[in-house]
Amino acid sequence: MLTALTLAIRQLSDPRLLGVLAKSLALTLVLFAAIGAALWWLIMGRDPCALFAGYSCPIGSGSGAIVATLLTLAGLWLLFPAIATGVMGLFSDEVVAAVEERHYPRRSEAARKIGHDVALRMALSSAGRLIGYNLIALPFYLLLLLTAIGPVFLFLAVNGAALGRDLGEMVAIRHLDTLGLRRWLDETKGTRWALGLAVTGLFMVPVANLLAPVLGAAMATHVYHRRNR
Repeated sequence: MLTALTLAIRQLSDPRLLGVLAKSLALTLVLFAAIGAALWWLIMGRDPCALFAGYSCPIGSGSGAIVATLLTLAGLWLLFPAIATGVMGLFSDEVVAAVEERHYPRRSEAARKIGHDVALRMALSSAGRLIGYNLIALPFYLLLLLTAIGPVFLFLAVNGAALGRDLGEMVAIRHLDTLGLRRWLDETKGTRWALGLAVTGLFMVPVANLLAPVLGAAMATHVYHRRNR
């Protein structure tokens, strides 16, 4: 896994990877800005104090903007891996192709290009899977708050499992048919989970978390081809 990470970092200067990084970050930020605007629109004018007889505290545009901003920042921290990985799925074929052309040219020639419909399906599945897994784990996150470090380990385990599956599929789908992909996913659970743990760890490090989606796709490419060498 360390070799895959090292090779991925070395290729970060590739214009194709930088282009994908710029596009995915821009789209991710646009999505969060849209979420913030929607939250502001939903809460502005609401009166949460009306739940209690005799009290009133309508939310104005200023206070609504503050609340919406705080909620969006909280969502950015919690949902960034899911949204960023989902967005990355739209452009993952570009990253995988760039890595294969540089390091595995023969495999690159035999690979098939992924259509936009497949990329969109994978992106939505990836984001949905990450959000779903974390929602299921939410009660356990709350229980483990008492242990201080417990939520971190659970976050690594849950997101590692989801990311490993998604990142592996981004590469394997270029080389395997449906039956072969299912078999490969069954046979590589441990390897993909280790990959997912490594990328989840990157998401937890400031600055590195911005690079994590692209690094993850590049790492997954190396893991796939080095394992099948």
